[in-house]
Amino acid sequence: MKQRNRLAIAAVLTCTAALTAGCGGGSSSNEASSALEGRGPITYVAGKDEEGVTPKIIEAWNKTHPDEQVRFIELSSSADDQRQQMVQNAQTKSDAFTVLEIDNVWTTEFSANRWITELPKEQFGIDKLVPTTVETALYRDRLYGVPATSDGAMLYFRKDLLAKAGVQPPKTWDEMRQACDKVKALPEAAGMSCYAGQFEKYEGLTVNFAEAVHGAGGVVTDENGKPHVNTPEAKRGLDALVEGFNSGMIPRDGITFKEAETRRAFMDGKVVFSRAWPNQYSHASATDGSSPVADKFDVAPLPGVAGPGVSSLGGHSLAISSFAKNKATAVDFIKFATAPEQQRLRLDVGSLAPTARELYEDPALQAKYPYLPLLEKSIEGAEPRPRVIKYGEVTDAIQENVYAALRGEKSSEQALADLQAQLEALTGQQ
Repeated sequence: MKQRNRLAIAAVLTCTAALTAGCGGGSSSNEASSALEGRGPITYVAGKDEEGVTPKIIEAWNKTHPDEQVRFIELSSSADDQRQQMVQNAQTKSDAFTVLEIDNVWTTEFSANRWITELPKEQFGIDKLVPTTVETALYRDRLYGVPATSDGAMLYFRKDLLAKAGVQPPKTWDEMRQACDKVKALPEAAGMSCYAGQFEKYEGLTVNFAEAVHGAGGVVTDENGKPHVNTPEAKRGLDALVEGFNSGMIPRDGITFKEAETRRAFMDGKVVFSRAWPNQYSHASATDGSSPVADKFDVAPLPGVAGPGVSSLGGHSLAISSFAKNKATAVDFIKFATAPEQQRLRLDVGSLAPTARELYEDPALQAKYPYLPLLEKSIEGAEPRPRVIKYGEVTDAIQENVYAALRGEKSSEQALADLQAQLEALTGQQ
């Protein structure tokens, strides 16, 4: 992340810690609080709960709030579908949705369109969160969500096979290619491919493309939202992905992989390395017989094309629909649902990355989850995806052009030139 962004976040946290109203030109605490009135039943709207955490959190709240019950509205597992349903609810000004669990890249779009309500910074203890996660919840220095989970990608690798081949976890794509050649020469690795990521035409492709570009020294958009994809650095990143498929380093069916397919390929012993979020750790380490690679894998930082890799910043914030009723209840529920106790539950049940710094520093949790220090570094050094108002159209353009390049339907040069033109039109910046 650029230093100016880190300084901006530091300024925001300083203002929050001091309980300063209107920091950075934002509205006052009283103005933000005045719209948060009304008590009674509310809804909690989120994507499909693969880990089974959300019902536990809601049940704990409902037990002690008989007059302010929360009902869970579970949407699709597809981030694109979730966003579309939330947008449709906002465009019709429906009060059916109250608390929204939004992907951190939607904050700018939802805030700029006034689909979610500004929150008073000083009420949510954001100075105690990992700073990069706070940035994703801000729009024009105002708080519009509270980071509930984060995500930093890690490189999962077969430590048993790397040890037998006498190689260390790679720091670059070239090192990963060389490590794979040695591992695949082992009888135990017969038929294995090298690497799996998320390359189906969906949001995961935007994430993986951004990581390839950042890992090659480039950016997709700068801190002002100006696109920079028609550059030598972006081409180097995209070329690495294209060459990965052309050379067989990435399996041919990897073009269809989302997170679940990546996880299965790694756990079934089909790939040596995989790029994945921390929730893959709990699945791969299961000792109930469901994971053939339990005790046979470890994690390392992502490798980059030109040096150490850079994760895209994942995660979700809790926001309040501008059209909802009972917003005072929603505020209290968000405080409850984002508290360290609930973040610990998400970590324990689903390996969902916390946003509270104290959990990363907890010796007991570090002993239980040895990857936590690595995950914290991944999140602290992560780069956000494009923070633009028309994010849905921007990510569609990225997916369309990158997917075409991976399938050989466009050259890297043509894909990036087309993408640059489309992003300039969507962002109004040339």
